[in-house]
Amino acid sequence: MEQFQKMSFVERLKKRWGIVHNWEIAVILFVFSVTGSLSVKIGKPILKYMNMTPETQSAWLYWPVRILISFIAYQIMLVTIGTICGQHRFFWNMEKKMLSRFGFKFRS
Repeated sequence: MEQFQKMSFVERLKKRWGIVHNWEIAVILFVFSVTGSLSVKIGKPILKYMNMTPETQSAWLYWPVRILISFIAYQIMLVTIGTICGQHRFFWNMEKKMLSRFGFKFRS
């Protein structure tokens, strides 16, 4: 019966993500949170530089462009910040998986 014990959430994450140490989970979650916040934060100044604000553009143009800029920034910063935090392999594999869903092909 012991072999059928439920794994803890942390153990399931470690198995799914292919990591060994608990501290790696903390680093990965930190990178995801920082990257998500920064990618949204960086969109506004870029649009302002392009002279696109909600006041000067219709919402039908402004928001799709802002979302696209945030998405691109997220992809770049995810690998960059992940590499700085010592998790390049994990985030590069995550990046390839995300982009492959959009039709991009990567060699193994």
